[in-house]
Amino acid sequence: MYKYFKRLKFILKFWKFIPFLKEFFFSKEVEMHKKAIGILFILAYAFFPFDLIPDFLSLFVIVDDVVIATFVLERMIKMSPQSLKDKYKLN
Repeated sequence: MYKYFKRLKFILKFWKFIPFLKEFFFSKEVEMHKKAIGILFILAYAFFPFDLIPDFLSLFVIVDDVVIATFVLERMIKMSPQSLKDKYKLN
């Protein structure tokens, strides 16, 4: 249950991720292979939008997109250096 609350808190702080993503991709602290993995995650989600919940359940359609987007952002945060996490308070 704690995992779901943590994920919800993560989603509510989404506004912090735009500058984080910019710095993640342009920073020299982040290794090139980690940037490539981040781009791969984003492109895979864009070109292969997995539906965990079928589209005919229109009330819950956005839930699977939020879960997958949150997963991608969490992976990118885990790959980022500690200094970047500290700067954006993403620990």
